[in-house]
Amino acid sequence: MLFLLSNRTRANLSSAQYSELAVLAKAFYASMPTDVKLCGEWAATDQSSNYSLLEAPDIETVQRLQAPFERFTETVIVPVNAITGWTAA
Repeated sequence: MLFLLSNRTRANLSSAQYSELAVLAKAFYASMPTDVKLCGEWAATDQSSNYSLLEAPDIETVQRLQAPFERFTETVIVPVNAITGWTAA
């Protein structure tokens, strides 16, 4: 299944919290489960949020991957389908 994640960094994080967030992000990329594929990633130009398209077996897997970031980001996870024009793939 495909999932679109929208992550907005929480306001007023301390520099120590930003550092911890960076450590978590590096660990996330270094230990991506074999059944999860990062299909694409985008960041807002003001760096306040980022958007990721993940392929994962289920939403519980995505929620588990996102859980360490909950203190630092507001996240929305939306299951999506690929479309071409007006036709769902």
